[in-house]
Amino acid sequence: MAVKIRLTRIGRHKDPFFRIVAADSRFARDGRYIEQIGYFDPDKGVENAVIDEELALAWLEKGATPSDTVKAIFSRKGLLAKRAGNAQKAPKEKKAAEKKPAEKKAPAKKPAAKKAE
Repeated sequence: MAVKIRLTRIGRHKDPFFRIVAADSRFARDGRYIEQIGYFDPDKGVENAVIDEELALAWLEKGATPSDTVKAIFSRKGLLAKRAGNAQKAPKEKKAAEKKPAEKKAPAKKPAAKKAE
């Protein structure tokens, strides 16, 4: 199943309003979708678009492909930079966990040496 993050148009004639949704690419533009991520009013501009960043990043990590318009909105909101930052941090965290030193054991006490008489 190819999941896309795209816009679904709602609103009146000549007064568009869009939902940002994760949807199967085989479904119609305004048809069934999996999850709503946010919404966008073109009259107010991209700066006022409301996006649930956790959901958007989760879908991007799962491999969802954003449409060109959604990609532009995400980049203006800084989500693509956050995703790139998370991708760079993840391998470092894994490496740090692998290089974690083993627990130090208390040194074993040596038996007392016998004095020569």
